[in-house]
Amino acid sequence: MGRAFSAPLFMIVALSAWWLLVLAVPVLLAGEALLRRFSGLARCNIPASVAGGLLGAALVLGLQASGVLQITWQTKVTAAWWTWLATPEPEWFTRPAKAINLPLLVGFFTCVGLAAPVSILRTGGRALVILLGAATLMAVLQNVVGVALARALDAPPLLGVVCGSLTLVGGHGTVLGFASRFEEAGFTAAATVGAAAATFGLIASGLLAGPLAEWLLRKNGGAAKSVAPASSSAETTIVRRGLVADVREFLGDHPAALTHVLVVAVCIKVGAWVSFGLNAMGAAFPAYMGALLTGLALRAAHDAAGATWLRGATLARLGGVLLALFLVVTLTALNLAELATVAGPMLIILVVNIAVSLAFAALIVWPLLGRDHEAAVMVAGLVGFGVGSTATAVASMDAIVRRRGPAPRAQAIVPATGGFLIDLTNAPTTTAFLQWLR
Repeated sequence: MGRAFSAPLFMIVALSAWWLLVLAVPVLLAGEALLRRFSGLARCNIPASVAGGLLGAALVLGLQASGVLQITWQTKVTAAWWTWLATPEPEWFTRPAKAINLPLLVGFFTCVGLAAPVSILRTGGRALVILLGAATLMAVLQNVVGVALARALDAPPLLGVVCGSLTLVGGHGTVLGFASRFEEAGFTAAATVGAAAATFGLIASGLLAGPLAEWLLRKNGGAAKSVAPASSSAETTIVRRGLVADVREFLGDHPAALTHVLVVAVCIKVGAWVSFGLNAMGAAFPAYMGALLTGLALRAAHDAAGATWLRGATLARLGGVLLALFLVVTLTALNLAELATVAGPMLIILVVNIAVSLAFAALIVWPLLGRDHEAAVMVAGLVGFGVGSTATAVASMDAIVRRRGPAPRAQAIVPATGGFLIDLTNAPTTTAFLQWLR
């Protein structure tokens, strides 16, 4: 591989981040076409956004390896009109550079909050407790395994935490929030190593969460009998057929579509200030937390007042489009060649931790949740956010319900657990291990 990448390059092209947005729809459609062409990928519940994004990244890698062309992506922009919505004014006036996909991510989590009826979250009951408890235990387990392996490999023990819950359960946002604390503790490469580890986990979760759920269902005879009728969950979940169908159906109801877009935009802006306040208090939450909380609060007030104008199906379609575009932009921009640097102790810790997380989900969590369709969707979600991110968790769950039918309880409690609740337990868990190893 080293010889391939040392070949002389005929052209080096640095592409603006705006090209990632321009190419997002064609790449996503290519991912959907890939799933239609290779039905095995669809049967394994690989999301179209993951397939398309990785296909785009692989094509860039192939061009780089051939020595014909090297493409580098800019991933941040300073355009005031694009960054304003997700940025509070005290920060926005400084014209900060923000990730091009940040509004897509924040918008998706806003839809998650707005589409989560309090009644369904309450009825989550035992499943919600099990899922949150399992995710918290998974975070502790990842750190224990990581530290033990780091010591066995004569590597810094803090590497085990960085390649543990900090990046796998936490993701890129948590890495950014904790990087300075790890650097103060003596692990100066925390940001770089953490970003590479989080990227590794993101790809792994997108490729493994769906297939694990499919394997569990087939091992259990399909569990098709426990799929809820679509009519019983029309307000909270839909079965997605693809980007074009989602957009067409969303735009089909013009007044509701415009209303929901405006509500989401207002929640994103209010949420930016909420996140600003949380950060000012020293909370290490990801950038989307304020918008998620704002959406949850508005939905709770909406339901308490007996209102019905917030439509779960409309929000699900809008959120699905934003999620798919976010993942395509994120994965297309990955420099897969950089993953070659994930070597030695770091690679060993990540691979073992991911394997342990999959085994934990299949052997412990799956039976506790009831070994049915809803349980499989929740296991896919747990692996998704427990190894990668909530975005890949929801994408993997959507791939399952598209084939096997809706799972309204899982689709309501997994995003809330992975997008909000787990941060309340993972942050103290990471801090405790950091203090112990200082």
